[in-house]
Amino acid sequence: MTKNPIQTLYELKQSLWYDNINRGLLENGEIARMINAGEIQGMTSNPTIFEKAIAQSNSYDKALIPLIKSGDSQEDIFYRLAVEDIQNAADLFFPLYEQTNHYDGYVSLEVSPFIANDTQKTCEDAERLWALVDRPNVLIKIPGTLEGIEAVRKTIAKGINVNITLIFSRSRYEKVIDAFMQGLEERVTAGLPVESIASIASFFVSRVDAKVEKLLSEINTPNTAQSELAASVLGKVAIANCQLAYLIYKDNFESTRWMKLKEAGAREQRPLWASTGTKNPAFRDVMYVENLIFPNTVNTVPHETLVAFKDHGNPMLSEINREKSLQILSYLDQLGISLDRIALELEIEGVKSFSSSFTSLLKTIGEKKYLKNY
Repeated sequence: MTKNPIQTLYELKQSLWYDNINRGLLENGEIARMINAGEIQGMTSNPTIFEKAIAQSNSYDKALIPLIKSGDSQEDIFYRLAVEDIQNAADLFFPLYEQTNHYDGYVSLEVSPFIANDTQKTCEDAERLWALVDRPNVLIKIPGTLEGIEAVRKTIAKGINVNITLIFSRSRYEKVIDAFMQGLEERVTAGLPVESIASIASFFVSRVDAKVEKLLSEINTPNTAQSELAASVLGKVAIANCQLAYLIYKDNFESTRWMKLKEAGAREQRPLWASTGTKNPAFRDVMYVENLIFPNTVNTVPHETLVAFKDHGNPMLSEINREKSLQILSYLDQLGISLDRIALELEIEGVKSFSSSFTSLLKTIGEKKYLKNY
């Protein structure tokens, strides 16, 4: 009997989470089936996922009727729906959460993208959502903006599980790790427990290659040397960036600083590879899964990538060649493309995209006011 590629992935100590949520999938038993079949070990969500779920289906109409009749604001209505979904998903994952000793079985819910650049409001929203969901296996997602990093420190210090999202650069990732450890150190100093605190650092993948590809297409490469250089980095920058980020993870979580926190009972903040659906049809559809298989990491995949990997994935531990990865990034520099600038642009675009999705989501709820006549 051929072994399921997903099962092999788990044996290699990488968790596969589902980057999707929809009330229909929760109610028809599909999420429960996927969990029981060992296909997914966690779930992530974001404003874009919720916007699609509510706008493109009738799964929420029945629940919307009493909420619309109540006269609540559109944002309050959304969070009522979202919290219910997250609670139901967390309950389905809870047995796995316990079986894995709190290693897996988490579900993520994001703070409002409108406040991504406001530390205080982000902290307040994280506490509010944590209290509303009231499940130990929930991660509150906080964008990895500079203001968000400070919110991460404060939120971890409050004892709240955090998933830091929209990380694109290795320098920002180092700040994320530092904020996580600072938050834990504050608790240890105050004599507070750290054993139950979980955290994930979501490092985005395919968006980097998509941005690089666009910039490469805009470069005039009349000579063969430049053309060859551009061809040599196409579709390789994101993976090189993530592989080097994994080395940062290893360095930090093998450090003396971490060992002190580990002795106090702290759990590692695992790297999570996000945005791992392949955007360029010329590339293998599971390339961002197959090339980023490292122990103690998570890969959160959209539905199409999950199906593709289950069908024809070839899981094996990925090898990291630091010099080769650095060389790929140096080629990018030689072409006049700054990865740091790309990362900053993607962060801004990511916050803007989630904000646009959230605005569209609230508009959709407003347009469904006709349901109150039912």
